[in-house]
Amino acid sequence: MGIVIDLTKAKAITHDARRTARAAEFAPLDVKATIPSEAVAAEAARAAIRTKYAEMQTAVDAATDVAALKTIIEQLA
Repeated sequence: MGIVIDLTKAKAITHDARRTARAAEFAPLDVKATIPSEAVAAEAARAAIRTKYAEMQTAVDAATDVAALKTIIEQLA
């Protein structure tokens, strides 16, 4: 008998990694968003990040095996 991976827990771990990566991308833009001359560009960049990670969240939720989750995790590196 081989190792059995709980897909639900694996998805939760992948979501945590996704959230951590998203927060790291947002951090510098959070500061720029408070600077009037950079706020518009910062918000546009933030919107792109939100879209990127929303698509990734959908992919995690739709994953049917660990291989799909591994592919998503590798994109975060």
